[in-house]
Amino acid sequence: MTFALSGALLAACGGSALAAGDAAKGKEVFQKCALCHRVGPGATTLIGPELNGIVGRKAASIANYPMYSERMKTLGELGVVWTEENLDKWLANPKAILPDSYMSMFPGIPEASDRANVIAYLKTFTQ
Repeated sequence: MTFALSGALLAACGGSALAAGDAAKGKEVFQKCALCHRVGPGATTLIGPELNGIVGRKAASIANYPMYSERMKTLGELGVVWTEENLDKWLANPKAILPDSYMSMFPGIPEASDRANVIAYLKTFTQ
């Protein structure tokens, strides 16, 4: 099961590079995420963990977040990092990767350009 989890998230992207995103447009798209997540100065954990510094952060690494699924914790233990590519796959369809996580209730962001924009926006919040 562990191999399948990491493999689903880390599977090759077919060799295509992630498109550059527009952070200003990503701020608009992020409103879909803001029901559960916060970013920016003073961001706190809500239903989902705060997302400051998510790009480059190890999965399931917010110490005070008690609602990680066991599978998400396993990804963290395996050292899976939220790279732009991994975030893109996750945001496209979280349920396909971890059906038991709270994110499985989120339908995903189907448009690649919207995902690239959200990731560009998230990259503006390093801490």
